[in-house]
Parts: sequence; structure tokens; C-alpha cells
Amino acid sequence: MVRNVTGPRSALTSFLAANNISAQQITRDVEQRRAAAAASLQNQAQDDDDRGDDNEDEPQQDGDGDHRMTNAADETAETTASADTSIDVAAPATPPLATARQRAAEKRKASKLAADKIKARKAAKKAKKSGDDDGDFFGDLADLLDGPVVPVPGQLNNCEVCSKRFTVTPYSKAGPDGGLLCAACSRNVKKGDDKPKKKVTKSTGGVGRRRAVQSNIMDGNYHRGAKSLLTLCINTLVKNLSLAEDLGDLPSHVIDKIARSIAKRRLLDPKTLALFTRPSIEILSIYDGAKLTPDDYITVLMVCSNLRQLRVRNGIQFRDSVMTYLMGRTMSLEKLSLHGSNLISAGHWTEYLTSKGHALTTLQVYYTNEHFGDDVLALLSGCCPKLERLKIYSNQEVTSDGMRKLGDIKTLKHISLHLLAPIAPKAHVSIIRDLGKNLETLSLKAAPAINDEALTAIKANCASLTKLRITQSEAITDEGFSDLFTDWSNPPLRFIDFDKDRHVDAEDAVENPNKIGLCADGFRALMAHSGRELCFLYISSCRSITKQAFEEVFVEHKQYPKLQILDISFCGEVDDFVVGSVFRSCPKLRQLKVFGCMKVTSQVKIPRGTLLIGVPNAMGVEIEGTE
Repeated sequence: MVRNVTGPRSALTSFLAANNISAQQITRDVEQRRAAAAASLQNQAQDDDDRGDDNEDEPQQDGDGDHRMTNAADETAETTASADTSIDVAAPATPPLATARQRAAEKRKASKLAADKIKARKAAKKAKKSGDDDGDFFGDLADLLDGPVVPVPGQLNNCEVCSKRFTVTPYSKAGPDGGLLCAACSRNVKKGDDKPKKKVTKSTGGVGRRRAVQSNIMDGNYHRGAKSLLTLCINTLVKNLSLAEDLGDLPSHVIDKIARSIAKRRLLDPKTLALFTRPSIEILSIYDGAKLTPDDYITVLMVCSNLRQLRVRNGIQFRDSVMTYLMGRTMSLEKLSLHGSNLISAGHWTEYLTSKGHALTTLQVYYTNEHFGDDVLALLSGCCPKLERLKIYSNQEVTSDGMRKLGDIKTLKHISLHLLAPIAPKAHVSIIRDLGKNLETLSLKAAPAINDEALTAIKANCASLTKLRITQSEAITDEGFSDLFTDWSNPPLRFIDFDKDRHVDAEDAVENPNKIGLCADGFRALMAHSGRELCFLYISSCRSITKQAFEEVFVEHKQYPKLQILDISFCGEVDDFVVGSVFRSCPKLRQLKVFGCMKVTSQVKIPRGTLLIGVPNAMGVEIEGTE
């Protein structure tokens, strides 16, 4: 197969083509040279063998040399006589045998003399170096062992000057104390410096600090100024966690901060878990149980005999065996919060609620899809008479029927649901009518089917709410929000989350003729009802709120003294003027999130101590005010 390769031609390629030199010709020349070299070596070896045979025959000349010389003379005489009698026979041209042997002996003698001279020269050098004519072997060995060990090329070594790790090469220079130098220090020596200067480590700026600041912002514990003594002590403890033996009698909130910091660094394992387990402890939070086994959880329940509240995150190995041991203990938990415990079967949930549910006041279950369903929820009303707080997050098994059964738990004050299965709007209305009288927290996350009927039920039945969350609704209208917050008997809310309650239409995403979601009128009514007590407001992606509505709500003479966090991300009408109005009307604002608000620039003036997060500029995600 012939390959036609085209491309740029080098000077060597052009030269070979001009002189008619091909790859086949080069290969033949190389093979011929190799064959000639092999033949030369073979001839030389044969000559050496012939010389060895001559050396073996030479000592026998003393005994019968005269006899051999006589025979040689007789043969010579006979040859001469035959030459005289017959002119057709030519005389031999070979020199006499004695002359050839003499020349071979002279060559051997000269070779031996040259070898003796070389040996004598080496011995003289060795004697000169050691000062001993005899060349003491043990002295040379001692000098070799006492001397510095120089790394060979290819090994790693530390630079004598800057202590930098580098690879030794044949060109590495020696330092003033006998060590080796790296390339940079070698260049300094080459320039004429007597003592190479040590490298000065350049500061990397605020990259590491910036990452730490952004991490604290995401965790919600960012603060300006110097760190408190408590924070410094916790950070020092976490960095030297392997040296800690016991946490002592620290307050519960300090232990909780230590546990959070350890979990953030992925340091929680069976060894570090022992720091938090004591017989007297009543509240235990395991924020990262990914490295724990069922035996570790059983050990915790065995040691902590007075445990009342247990919270486990990433509790993958919190399984049936652990629940069985928990049911066998005399303790009765008042709060149980499990995250990711998918290996607990429905049967063990039923047994636990039947035997230990009488003491439960709080039950929180996250990411348990297969075994926590409608049948388990049906047991709560009969087995948990003290249950006040229920949270089911990211669950696929609970359906509309199971949700209706929650209405039988009349003691509930806080309910939070994030159900992935389709839920009928009537189920939301039913649970609000049954439980709304005592509810303080109502959180319905990712409920696309919920509509204005649920808002009407909230207004008619809920009079004690402090936290309201309804997110990702595609059916609630602006009229429903406006009607809810107009003449509502409920006190002002402290927490409101209407994230992604908006019009969703792939064909016409901008126009909203039916005013689906939170729009201008609903936003005005919301702030008029709860603005004076509101602390947290999340209206991200409510893009139908107009700029005029923002300006009317955050006008100069209106104040919202308790608002701390405001999220207006992806509200396209927000610009620098709206942001400035927000800062002016909210004196205690700590965070303002404006992700996706492309009209906001870095020219806006930010009050000191306030974070503006999400500005679309090249400086980063957050800007801290200095005004």
C-alpha cells in the first residue's frame, strides 16, 4: 500500500531528493556497513586465534629446534635442485619460517611492555592520591564512605540555597557547601554572585481569602471584621483534630459549630465521632455520616443513653439493623431527622412509629423515596400524639391520598412538603382546611399544580402563620396573591418564599396576559401587609413584577426596618436605581441577590457591611459595600 503524504518540505528532504537519495538506498548502505564491520571483527578474532597457536608452539623450540632447522634446510635444498632441473616449477615467495616467528615474538613483547607501562601509571596515580605506594584498598574504601553522596542524574534532590525540590541533571552545579543547585540558583552563580540569593515567594494576592469569603457567604455565616475568639478556637481545633482527645463540657451551640466545621471539611469518621459521644449528651447532630457504618451508629446509641434529639445527614448506612437496636433501647427520641436513609424498610418504619412514636414531637425525613409512603403517613395520627413538626423532602412515594391523611394530625404546627409525585390541587386545599387553624409554618415546595383555591383556603383558615413558602407554581395568579394579602387577619409574616411562581410558556415566555404568578399588584399587597415585620423575602424569577412596582414599594419615605435578606434574581426590570432604592429603604439589609439582572452594574453605591451578590461583572460574584 503506497501512501501519498503531502505537506511542508524541510531542507533535508529537498537535499535528499536533489541528490537522488532514497530511504531504500540509505537502508542498503547501513546494512553494507554493518556487514563489513562484522567481517572485520571476525578476521580479527581469527588472527588472535592464530597468535594463540603460535604462543603454544614457541616453548618447544629448545628441544628439537636443530632437527626442524635441518629439515627446513634439506627442504630448501631439494626445492632449489628441483628448480634447476625443471624450469616450469616456480619458486615459493613466502619468507622463511624463522623470520615470521621472530616478528610475532617482537609484537608480543611490545604489547606486554605497553600493558606494564599502563599498570605502572595507574599505580603511580593511586599512590599519589593516597600517599601510599602500596595503594591501600581499605583506605580508598574509607575515603569513599566518608565523602558526600552525590545524587546521580535523574534523582530528586533539594537545592542547597532555596531548598526547592528539583531533578538532578548532568549539568547541575555544586553549591558552596558541597550540595547541588537548582537551575535558577545556578544561573545566579553563573552571573558572578558569590552567594546566590534565596528566592522570595511572591504573594498570591487574595485568591485564597476570596474563596473562603464566598464559602462563608454560601453557608450564611459571613461577617465583616476580625474573627471572634470562639471562631479562631474552633478553626484551630479542626486543623489539629488528630490531637484532640475530648471536647469537655462545652455548651451545646459550641459543639454544634464544631460539628458543622468538621463536616464541612469531610473529617467526620468513626475516630472523630467519638469526640461527640458521651453518656450525658442529649442533642447529637451528625452532619456528614458518609464514612460511618451501621456499627458506628449502634455505638452512638449505646453510649448516648440520654439522647433526646438525633439528626443525621448523609446517613446512608442508617439502616434496618440500627432501627432495630434503637427500638430495643429504653430511650425515646423526641426529635428524629434522617437524611438519605434509603435502606430503612417500610416495615421497620411501621415498627418504630408503633413502639417509639408516642414521644416524637419532630419528624424530618429527607431523600427516602421507596419505603416512606402513604401507609407510613397513615400511622402518624394514631402513633404520634405529640407530633408538632413534620417535614418530608424529596419524596416520590407520597401521593395525594397520603397527603390528605396528614389532615388527621391535629397537633401539627409546622409542615413542610416537597413531593415529587403529582399532587392534586384539592389535596393542598384539604390539608390547609384541616390544619390551618394551628399552623405557624406552611411550606409547599415544587408544587406546580397548586392554584388560587389554596390561597383562598389559607386566607380563610390560617391566622397564625409566620412562614409561608409556595414555589414553582404555574397556576396561581397575581389576583390570588393580591386577594390573599388584602385584609388578611394573619399577623405580618417574617418569612416569605414565592420563588419561581411565574408564567411558563415556551412559545411566549415574555408576555403574560393572564398574569400568572406573582406580578406587580400582588407584590404591592405583600409588602403593604408584611413589610414592617418581614425579615426574609425570596421572589426570584418572578419576572412579571414591573419596574414601577419596585419603585413604588421601595420609595424614599417607606422603610422596612427588619428586612435582612432579599432575593430578586432574574427579575429583568431591576436596575441600578431599584437597587439603590432597596438599600435606602432597608437599613438592616445584609444580602441582596441580583443574579440574572443584566441592567445592574458595578456603578451602584453599596452601603458598608452589605453584600450585593450576583452582579454580572468580571470582578466576581459578590461586592461588599464601603460607603
